[in-house]
Amino acid sequence: MSAGNLLASGMMLESLSASGKSSERLSLPLLQSKMKIDPEGYTTELGLIYNQFISALDLFKQQAAISFSSGACADASISKELGDRTLFLAHVAPFYAKQLSQFPRQLVEFLKSSARSLPFGLRAHVTQALILLVNRQMVEISETLALFMELQTVGDRNLRKLAFTHVIQSIKRMNKKHKNETKNRALQNILFTMLQQEDEALAKRALNTLCELHRRKVWFDDRTANAICMACFHSSSRIMIAALSFVLDYEKIQEDDDSDCDDLSSDDEANPQNAHIVISKEAVYKANHSGTSASKKKKKAKLQRAIRSMKRQQRLSSEKNSSTYYSPLNHLKDAQGFAEKLLSRLQTCNERFEIKMMLMKVIARTIGLHHLILLNFYPFLQRYCQPHQREITNLLATAVQACHDLVPPDAVEPLFRQIVNQFIHDGSRPEAIAVGLNVIREICVRMPLLMTEDLLQDLVLYKKEHQKAVSAAARSLMVLFREVCPSLLVKKDRGRPVNPKARPKAYGENHVACAVPGTELLEGDYNSDSDDKTDDDRDDESQFHGSEDDDDGVPAASDEEEANGTEDEDGGSDDEDDLLIGSDDGESENSVDENDSDLSSDEGDDEGDENNGDSEKMDDANDGAEVSNSKSNKRKRSDVDEKLLASVDSSLRALKRLAEEKFKPQQDEGEDGILSNEDFRRIKQLKAKEAAKRALGQHGFKQSTSDPTKPLDPSKLEAHIRHKLNKEQRLALVKAGREDRVKYQSRTAIKQNKTGGMSNRQKEHKKKMPLAAKRHKIAKSQVEKRKKVDRLGKQFRGRKAWK
Repeated sequence: MSAGNLLASGMMLESLSASGKSSERLSLPLLQSKMKIDPEGYTTELGLIYNQFISALDLFKQQAAISFSSGACADASISKELGDRTLFLAHVAPFYAKQLSQFPRQLVEFLKSSARSLPFGLRAHVTQALILLVNRQMVEISETLALFMELQTVGDRNLRKLAFTHVIQSIKRMNKKHKNETKNRALQNILFTMLQQEDEALAKRALNTLCELHRRKVWFDDRTANAICMACFHSSSRIMIAALSFVLDYEKIQEDDDSDCDDLSSDDEANPQNAHIVISKEAVYKANHSGTSASKKKKKAKLQRAIRSMKRQQRLSSEKNSSTYYSPLNHLKDAQGFAEKLLSRLQTCNERFEIKMMLMKVIARTIGLHHLILLNFYPFLQRYCQPHQREITNLLATAVQACHDLVPPDAVEPLFRQIVNQFIHDGSRPEAIAVGLNVIREICVRMPLLMTEDLLQDLVLYKKEHQKAVSAAARSLMVLFREVCPSLLVKKDRGRPVNPKARPKAYGENHVACAVPGTELLEGDYNSDSDDKTDDDRDDESQFHGSEDDDDGVPAASDEEEANGTEDEDGGSDDEDDLLIGSDDGESENSVDENDSDLSSDEGDDEGDENNGDSEKMDDANDGAEVSNSKSNKRKRSDVDEKLLASVDSSLRALKRLAEEKFKPQQDEGEDGILSNEDFRRIKQLKAKEAAKRALGQHGFKQSTSDPTKPLDPSKLEAHIRHKLNKEQRLALVKAGREDRVKYQSRTAIKQNKTGGMSNRQKEHKKKMPLAAKRHKIAKSQVEKRKKVDRLGKQFRGRKAWK
């Protein structure tokens, strides 16, 4: 068919008439809708339009070849007709699958061969037709993925956006109900191959596709994460920067401001089940009922600070235990090799400082996440640790993230000393001192073995600085070592540590849990309860034996004296009787009796000789009475001793029986080793009490709440110092504070302007009383004045000068 006949027939297609129908003129959209309603009735028209599409496609290829050799422009009408027929056939293709079975392959070959040379309108129409066929499952996405990735490299912004969106939505739709691993692996292999190619544009589009699918959690697996991380070693710097940016931007740090803490605390107060906080009743009582109003206000504020800190700690611990935190670096198969290769590239690259900073951040995050040992990284960071260095806070945050407890302290000590010497000295600015102290605190959270006693005491002295940021940073360092190692602090800086003998773990030391965490708290609670019960039982036993003695009619004091007397007569007793009854008291009483007899003999010697005869007569008369009294006393004491020994034996048996009953259940629980739900609830309460005690002992000092496994926010290291304001700034603040203030008025004017009625005192002044009541009131006031004068007395006021 010649080109003239083809063009004439193409112009006639606008007025096609349906066979067997009325001879009305039909346009392509109207014919398309009728063919969808009755596909079998329009088979002839479909064949005619398909043949015209093939003829137009051949004609366009011939004109493109002629225009390429001669430089002449192709006919725009042919490209328009070709684009219209292509979209028409793509819309009706699902209804004529057999007749149009070769149509998708023809479109794919046409785009592969001449996609870059097509006019933008025709290229967009053909791409839309192919997307429509893929969406209607006429073509598999695995057959067209490479084509759509190449179309994104064409210099057409709208086409690039169209192809990229189609690829993402197609793969997302394919994995919506269930993940087909076979198809996913085939598509991933195509993209991984493109990512490793030297073609920068194609590799960049493949990396963007992988990152978007990983961000949307469509391909949220190890293979995709490793492929993205391995793109950091691409020869092109643009692809390396894109991969580094994705890894760093994926783990953006959520700011934890005081406002967020207040919002969370209000949420916790609204939902008390979210937080488990136990404050001692004594602290609550003191805050509400003990002391002056000012001291009570301070105690209430301290309680609120303790509650907020405990809620923050519980929230951080729950976030740490939960699996919400994620980074693509977690899926690295060879994390040590990845960090070493990235460090070697960092040492040899000639890129600008921002790119080096990104490389250092990724290396530090890898070291912190996987607890790697990369000793060459710390001397490299040491070269940049200067106060005048650009982006110094980001660099210091990177140094902090690269520290963990498995790194030898000797490897980090030069960097640690560099930060101390360069930032913390008297000639440094307050901002640098505060940043240095914050960095030292964060490093010591991860590696407390770096700190020495002399250095810590020197750094803590900055708590007396006038700059609030510096003093707050020094106090936070002091609070950290109150918990980690109080022995490094001076005694006055230790405060009330929870564990005075606490010390950091030695390098390589690891504590293996051999029991359920918190059982030691439970055992201590049981021991305290048992001690209290034994004290109560002892009180009950003493009361019981005292009542028995009272029933016998013998007082307790006389029992001890009589028992001592029997011991002296018997010449000794058993050890248990000595412990229970006590022989020391008897010895003291005997010594007192001997002293009394000595005193009486001395007095007798001091008297005159005249009384000697009388005294001898009295002694002779009293000898007989003393002998009879001693025999009766001996019989009484022997009876009492028998009763007392019997009661002691019974009390010992009762104590032994009580101890056996008390320790039997504890032994059974220890042998069983199974904790009940009540025990776990008790452990939770004891942990909350301990946390409350620790929080109340901090006295409102700033604590380090950073998680070593998460990236550190550099803004937390910065010092927010309020500089001195000039006169204009102070006046502006004063005027801003006066905006909502009411105009000043005296108290009298305020009373006069009040809208309510008169006060009771004003009403009393205006109240009309009877004459007798007035006289009584006057007389009463005079009597009160006279009593006041009498009570105060006359006071000499001095002579008046004019008299």
